[in-house]
Amino acid sequence: MKAVRASSDLLDEIRALIVSHARPDLTTSVDGLLLSRVDTSTPDYSLTEPLLVVMAQGRKRLLLGERVYEYRAGQCLVVTADLPVTGHFVGATPRKPALGLGLVLRPATIAPLLLEAPTHRWPRATTGLPAIATGQAGPDLLDALARMLRLLDHPTDARVLAPLVEREVLWRLLTGPHGGLVRQIGLADSNLTHISRAIRWIRDNYAEPLRIEDLARLAAMSTSAFHRHFRAVTALSPLQFQKRIRLQEARALLVARSGDVAGVGHRVGYDNPSQFTREYRRLFGAPPGRDAARLRAVEAPRGVRQLP
Repeated sequence: MKAVRASSDLLDEIRALIVSHARPDLTTSVDGLLLSRVDTSTPDYSLTEPLLVVMAQGRKRLLLGERVYEYRAGQCLVVTADLPVTGHFVGATPRKPALGLGLVLRPATIAPLLLEAPTHRWPRATTGLPAIATGQAGPDLLDALARMLRLLDHPTDARVLAPLVEREVLWRLLTGPHGGLVRQIGLADSNLTHISRAIRWIRDNYAEPLRIEDLARLAAMSTSAFHRHFRAVTALSPLQFQKRIRLQEARALLVARSGDVAGVGHRVGYDNPSQFTREYRRLFGAPPGRDAARLRAVEAPRGVRQLP
């Protein structure tokens, strides 16, 4: 069997392939594979999805609630739920952009692998785990990801081989340090799966009034257990989570088209314009109209997305 190349050589190849194939919208011709090239340190507020992210060049700092995560070239980030995060690439410039790749973590692809993975690798206490973790990307994981990136130059091969390489990447995750966390995505009855139902409801109905009892029932938990597990996963209370989603959606609406600030606030669920302006300023550092005008002026070529 051919030996796996050194991590430094693999990162060099991964960087070159990202530069060749990265698009502003992150997408690639391989389903679920995302590539990012960012040359600014401007803070990014986004709702992420379950992802594996590997940093090939640069460094990123990520904030979820009061938790701070940082990862750099050669390290990975694992996200297991839809989360409103704030992040910025440290020191990214046009001459040395931050380069990263992401792979969407899909329950339907992870679940079959759980039948093959040795359960002794996972600790018994996998409940209450946060939905974000960072760590080193080992050479076996980097090798599989490099082979997936090479398929971008061979679309005919990619249709057949990409799903196989994706399974290998997921296997490396499941049998690695973050296996217990990733495993929760594929389990139909895990606490993460139950909490994710409530997260999806809030995400899809962020403008609606929030009833904790209804969310707890949706997650098949008591209200006290729901509060505890929701905060463990998201680092936020359900109300804080809803507020973050509302404000990020309001910002996107205001930047996309200028208009009535109070109307946008009402659309995302705020009946009180003063409360909307106050909470918007607290999160983004400026009142809604001024913040949106600045973003339209500074970031005129919009549509550039970032990996978390």
